[in-house]
Amino acid sequence: MENDRPISQGQLEELIDSEFLAKFPYSFLEKFLLLPLKSEDGIVQVAVSLPLLLDKGELELFFHAAISFLPARSEDILFLLEKYYYHPTSSQKILQELDSTSDSIVDEISEDSDDLLEFANQAPIIRFVNQIIYRAVSMRASDIHLQTLENDFKVRYRIDGVLHDIFLLPKKYQAAIISRVKIISDLDIAEKRIPQDGRTSIKADSRQIDIRVSIIPTFFGESAVLRLLDKGTFILDMAKLGLLDADYSCFDHIIKADHGIILLTGPTGSGKTTTLYTALSVLNNPKVNIITLEDPVEYQLPSINQIQINPRAGLTFAAGFRSILRHDPDIIMVGEIRDLETAEMAIQASLTGHLVFSTLHTNDAASAFTRLLDMGIEPFLIASSVNAIIAQRLIRLICPECGAPADYSASLLQEISIACDQNSSATMRMGKGCSHCLQTGYYGRTGIFEILLSDDTTRELVMKRSSSLDIRKHALKKGMKTLRMDGARKVCAGLTSVAEILRVTQEI
Repeated sequence: MENDRPISQGQLEELIDSEFLAKFPYSFLEKFLLLPLKSEDGIVQVAVSLPLLLDKGELELFFHAAISFLPARSEDILFLLEKYYYHPTSSQKILQELDSTSDSIVDEISEDSDDLLEFANQAPIIRFVNQIIYRAVSMRASDIHLQTLENDFKVRYRIDGVLHDIFLLPKKYQAAIISRVKIISDLDIAEKRIPQDGRTSIKADSRQIDIRVSIIPTFFGESAVLRLLDKGTFILDMAKLGLLDADYSCFDHIIKADHGIILLTGPTGSGKTTTLYTALSVLNNPKVNIITLEDPVEYQLPSINQIQINPRAGLTFAAGFRSILRHDPDIIMVGEIRDLETAEMAIQASLTGHLVFSTLHTNDAASAFTRLLDMGIEPFLIASSVNAIIAQRLIRLICPECGAPADYSASLLQEISIACDQNSSATMRMGKGCSHCLQTGYYGRTGIFEILLSDDTTRELVMKRSSSLDIRKHALKKGMKTLRMDGARKVCAGLTSVAEILRVTQEI
């Protein structure tokens, strides 16, 4: 090397050809810290960090060309390998590679597990599955759906809570792609009759991505869902939850109680786990002992004892609850109250001086009281233990790139109870759709909340086994903002659209 001074990361990036890079095994490049760059005049430029430890002659045999070394830092080589190795310029080129694969193997893979393993480990299949995952990460997807249809195999991404069709592949690749997913998540590729759950992790752009894999047998073959958990984007910041004004102060106040139960309600994917983790991070300090029971543990929180539920081994929410009460906790978080036994233990823990956080699947805050009554909990126990119930949903935010002033009709605004006046409509916005937001007009999400605080009248209504409608009417008189009312405030603030609030909320 004429100059031993390492080339900057930016200069290296200008020389990368991702299609040329992908021709070589990633494990080999990573092991020897090699970054093949553009080929000029038949000479392959290779960025290296330790040239004296490499045999140039052997590498020229490996690359089938003369090579020249360029000095680079090892951290730059690893970063650029992670960034570009799985990012070919066109997915169609990988599909062409798949089509050029031996037809005999493709035709036989549906039955023979040895052939399945062989085909699933071929370079085009590996590259295509990697492309599916890395493209999902780059597009901010939370889930990847690999859906088997009668004649096709569909790849879909859930982005900001909404599914988008990405690829439609020939059915013949379904078995190999599903098998490749099983291989990377350490599942049995020969088992196709029962559901399987696994997990794996990858690095993408220097971020650690945990992937939870669920595979189920369907009528037309196996389908899979990959849940992507990006630790780098998981921010535990109360200011970013979406709580406005009085709701922020109220939430901050109720989570600092010394005992009682705080319940979060909402459907799957409504952000309950993020809100719970944020509350625990606010309360986390050396003076308190916090223990959680979760299924599964999605993110590791520092200095907090987190327990993974394992029903097959007998570790259920109820069994785990009995054990953690002997570990002198101050604050307990139970991932979900699913049965009477868990509910009773949570209530007893709250009555003996513990602060308990948990979740229920109900449509609104008031319904949580009637749900607990339906489980068989005595009304006086509910009335004396529940401090607050928080219902929440996630709404999409207007794209910052294509957002523009919106001109909503008075009738549309009335659907979410916004009075049509000059002040309320001045800041309303709507996304037109651009490449930044995949033509949806939305980018990112925030929460809308409904916070119901227990007071003496609420407790009396619970003791009388009153309906959720009566409890809701009282809470509204006391100033509670419903999900739709909180959404209307965010529409007026220009954060989201009327259509989005109508999509995620309903009038009761």
